[in-house]
Amino acid sequence: MAYIGTSPSNGVRRRFVYEATASQTSFSGNDENGITLTYVDSLYLDVYQNGVKLKAGDDYTATTGTTVVLAVGASANDVVEMVAFDVFSVNDSVSAKDGGSFAGNIGMGGTLAVTGVPTFTGRSVHSGGITIANAGQIGSVGDADAIAISSGGVVTFSQNTVGAGGMDLLLSSTISSAVAQFDISSTYFTSTHDDYYLHYTLDPATDNVSLTARVFVSGSVVTGSVYQYEHILHGGSGGKTSNGDTAFHLTHDGMGNVAGEGASGQIIIKNVNNTAFPLTISGTINKSNTSGNHNATTFGGSLDVSEKGSVVNGFRLFMSSGNLAAGNIKLYGLRS
Repeated sequence: MAYIGTSPSNGVRRRFVYEATASQTSFSGNDENGITLTYVDSLYLDVYQNGVKLKAGDDYTATTGTTVVLAVGASANDVVEMVAFDVFSVNDSVSAKDGGSFAGNIGMGGTLAVTGVPTFTGRSVHSGGITIANAGQIGSVGDADAIAISSGGVVTFSQNTVGAGGMDLLLSSTISSAVAQFDISSTYFTSTHDDYYLHYTLDPATDNVSLTARVFVSGSVVTGSVYQYEHILHGGSGGKTSNGDTAFHLTHDGMGNVAGEGASGQIIIKNVNNTAFPLTISGTINKSNTSGNHNATTFGGSLDVSEKGSVVNGFRLFMSSGNLAAGNIKLYGLRS
């Protein structure tokens, strides 16, 4: 057992003083100051007679922890003094000043306040939830602002979320001046997603034209007669179909070019990377014709089955004649 030097605050050193009677050999119980004699180990006990230190074993014995027996009886009024030192091991503790590490579990009944940055190597479990400071952020080391939470509780993601199901916004674009066509390139049509959702509002520069679309394969637009489609015009008679056109026709008939007479719709584009099936599209469209009357159309389409081995890496929107005057386009990748 290790001994740590005198520490009054811990009561390591204890002193017992007795005044002997004639021929007294045994000393125990309360001393002159009313303190009861006790010691833990005789190796850590010093005995004095009239100030002279006695030798253990020759001059006295101390085996019981409560009694000291002299080999020769003391004279009357001799002062017999015992000094006992408590024995203990160094406490297994972490320094409050210098810090350290805990190897075992720690339980805390109160509040833990941390002014530095806590680091967790394992999973952190919070049964009561987590509260983030106003305008706080959550992120990885490389993306400190991946999630931003405003004081009003609004959550903003700086990166696309990843997980089963849902959509990833890949493109959001505005056409503010006339263009011949709008191309969505291989930057957005990739192997990451096999299916896409396209949302658009487009105005034509020319009256009585149709909205059409083509695809890109290996970076080149496909212009061959491989586009198949069918239309149903809601509230009207007849339909429109083709099994070998040079483009998808997304509108049933012509639309007007007066402000607000354009087309607004959505398209599901499937099998972009699937070489077992050809690319297919389906969707709905709302438009106004040249008289300003509303038309609604449901449509579906596919590349010819001979194109099933083609990986599509782009999509083009254009009018059957003239330019796209204005519009808004958003493309989402659909997670499987």
